[in-house]
Amino acid sequence: MKMKKILAAILAASMCGCFFAGCNDSGGTTASNGGGTAANNSGGTTGSGGSVYWLNFKPESDEVLQKVAKMYTDETKVPVKVVTAASGTYEQTLSAEMDKSDAPTLFVIGNSAGVKQWGDYALDLKDTKIAKELNTNAYNLYDANGKLVSIGYCYECYGIIVNPDLLKQAGHELSEIKNFATLKTVVEDIHSRASELGFDAFTSCDMDDSSSWRFTGHMANLEYFYEEKAAGKTWTECPATITGDYLGNFKNLYDLCINNSISAPTELATGGHDPSNQFATCKAAFTVQGSWEYSAYKEKAPNAVMIPYYCGVDGEEKAGLNCGTENCWAVNSKASEADQQATLDFMYWCVTNKEASKLLVDSFGVMPYKNAAESSNAFLKNANDLTTKGNYVMDWATNYQPNVNEYRAALVSALNAYNADQTDANWAQVKAAFVDGWATQYQAANG
Repeated sequence: MKMKKILAAILAASMCGCFFAGCNDSGGTTASNGGGTAANNSGGTTGSGGSVYWLNFKPESDEVLQKVAKMYTDETKVPVKVVTAASGTYEQTLSAEMDKSDAPTLFVIGNSAGVKQWGDYALDLKDTKIAKELNTNAYNLYDANGKLVSIGYCYECYGIIVNPDLLKQAGHELSEIKNFATLKTVVEDIHSRASELGFDAFTSCDMDDSSSWRFTGHMANLEYFYEEKAAGKTWTECPATITGDYLGNFKNLYDLCINNSISAPTELATGGHDPSNQFATCKAAFTVQGSWEYSAYKEKAPNAVMIPYYCGVDGEEKAGLNCGTENCWAVNSKASEADQQATLDFMYWCVTNKEASKLLVDSFGVMPYKNAAESSNAFLKNANDLTTKGNYVMDWATNYQPNVNEYRAALVSALNAYNADQTDANWAQVKAAFVDGWATQYQAANG
């Protein structure tokens, strides 16, 4: 696959604690080449009597994972159950499922907060066969004692997705957009003529649980990344405080999205507008999303392109996409040895079986293992092309948000108040949720 330059850029940024990777492919077709027992991690065999329960983090991949699970069971007779948490509910679902006698054997620990919360439930994956299939260490998560808590099964990118065919219908070209000023010109023109054109600029910017993470998680990364960049050092752990120096830039892009959208800002709190379908059905020329949406868009918007989060920062003409992941496999250390072995065997098969790997790559986008199928995801190609041109990669500093659920909930509340009434006073509350809220949640998480 042609993602080596992105990986090199990420490695150069020393983001060993922030990113993760995915599933892949080589020649193996049975679970007999599995990933090692809990006792010695030396390689497994089928027929161990164990089973696999994967609590899936990615709702959009459920159909593919059910198919892959059936393939593996048909081939090995090892039962594999995949349960998919609803969007925005993974932590709650995981907490509930881990209390059960038949808890997940395979689950997600995707950031430093997750390591603290769930690290004791994670088998040390160091020296397992699945870990040895990785082609980079850049996405792995370790605890303070050096235990390999989780390994990535895919990495992704996010930014602004554009339908260039709709731009042409509006009399514009993608090449016009080089920075925030040029983006703003195109977006505001399309929105002003939405009734004439039959489509608007941005999809709805809903603030319900299924959508708010696009802004309180992903777009918030503008603030964190540019703080890192200004300091000349990427984060390797959660800082106790942030400055908020780039919240004006966040506001630039956020305001552009909510005020030039299919849905009015006052309609966003309750959500329910289905922005993904709005873009897929060509009702808007722009959306804020990630590479995982490519399969949903490629049929009706086949020429869609992902561009950077232009927001008015100096030199942003050389910006790239946000590249990283929260999708990291952990194996339940509390499960029986037979189930641990069965799970390690299944993981190894996922990244070494050609047919399974192809299915997973087509769903996930890219999986950085030695024998992974090549990605056909155009948005990941956009990320690679920008990096090849020398543009900087925006790492996922957002992964370090302290007490992530509480922190983002406060951001949602403040943004909803601002959406309802866009005053300076309400924006000051957004800034307080960003900056003061970070310090508060850091103290809550770290004492």
